[in-house]
Amino acid sequence: MSQDLVDAIAEQERRLVLDHFDEDLAFTLGCALREHATASAAPVSIEIKSAARRYFFTTLSGATPENEDWGRRKGNTVLRTFKSSMRAGLEYGLEGREQWPDVGLPYSDFVIHGGGFPITVKGVGVIAAIGVSGLPSVEDHEMSTAILADHLGLTGIALPEVLKI
Repeated sequence: MSQDLVDAIAEQERRLVLDHFDEDLAFTLGCALREHATASAAPVSIEIKSAARRYFFTTLSGATPENEDWGRRKGNTVLRTFKSSMRAGLEYGLEGREQWPDVGLPYSDFVIHGGGFPITVKGVGVIAAIGVSGLPSVEDHEMSTAILADHLGLTGIALPEVLKI
């Protein structure tokens, strides 16, 4: 775990900011995630939600109920910490803290692995979360960020290979 990886993820979060967010955009992003996952035969569960409601949910062939639960918990971590679930986990690790009891994130409702990414609106802040689960941590994270980057027309947003754990 390196501070460089934490910094790279924080930069992704800083750059991947939307001008607005609503049900239609949630559906568009969700469908793009599903299409991306289908093209790579990724056995994932995908969820987009806010603290109050679920905007999009799907599973692909090979995903399990455990993936659905992990995606939910990754999204919960984003909505509690206002940062990606991967960055939260890396930061806690660098600080020598555990998600429970040190940070107060019970395992039943939170998980600090890659795949949960904040949906941030310019001038508002984090208002929703993407939760992807079914692949290794970094790949779940990269799927979430790739779709947001595509939507925003951004390139060069992927984590550098040398930093991936």
